[in-house]
Amino acid sequence: MPAPTVPLADALASGPLVLDGGLSNQLAAQGCDLSDALWSARLLADGPEQIERAHAAYVRAGARVLITASYQATFEGFAARGIGRAKAAELLRSSVGLARGAGEGGEGGGPPPPWVAASVGPYGAMLADGSEYRGRYGLSVAELARFHRPRVEALAEAAPDVLALETVPDVDEAEALLRAVEGCGVPVWLSYSVSGERTRAGQPLREAFALAAGNDQVLAVGVNCCEPADAYGAVRLAAEVTGKPVVVYPNSGERWDARERAWRGSPTFGPERVAAWRQAGARLIGGCCRVGPQDIARLARALEP
Repeated sequence: MPAPTVPLADALASGPLVLDGGLSNQLAAQGCDLSDALWSARLLADGPEQIERAHAAYVRAGARVLITASYQATFEGFAARGIGRAKAAELLRSSVGLARGAGEGGEGGGPPPPWVAASVGPYGAMLADGSEYRGRYGLSVAELARFHRPRVEALAEAAPDVLALETVPDVDEAEALLRAVEGCGVPVWLSYSVSGERTRAGQPLREAFALAAGNDQVLAVGVNCCEPADAYGAVRLAAEVTGKPVVVYPNSGERWDARERAWRGSPTFGPERVAAWRQAGARLIGGCCRVGPQDIARLARALEP
């Protein structure tokens, strides 16, 4: 499918856009086994049609921006499965093509092609031990930048509309990611995973967001994979500190019980929150873990003019 003819940055100037929801929960709803250390990235090799089907479900729900299945896709992770660098780079690039293919191209009265955000998850996602929610891996900024640069280059070769530097747990990794994307020719958004008014690693959000201020490659800054209740304050602060459009896509509000390996509690994500996020500066609005196509459809209706 063709890419949109309008750059994402220009589209954001015209009003908010709907992001998709959690890719993993939609894949699970389709019957996919995500127990592998590669998580949803395993399906880039073993079930690409399932990924495209999941993306298409969000397009039908009203999503205008799709996030690729490359969050946990790394050269190191693929190598542990016996996949060489050339094939791994091909799989990374394919994640962008699968998202492109989920659009309908605007033909026959269908929706226009979605923008594609190539996901660049944190270093901890590769470790598959939950450390992406803590940060502070014991690596320097330079070491983290060297880790991220090859996958950034592979994803950039597939010409996504934006790179989603997402679920970033601390300022050091954010700095590393911004170094890693320099000169890649693709705009980025920077999205932290937060708890209250701090990053998951404990730094003040004002400090974290300030890292993106004045960086012209960053078209939006914000938060994802957080409690819905934490989103409003973060959106307001991101807009204040950076003057940039804000991206926000929190979780459903349910909590993961690691011992029982089950979700607990009730969802608190809902379209009633959208107006406040939008008023505070949000221009890319969607959902993360446990937010599905039905939730995105309700969100899309809430954002209709």
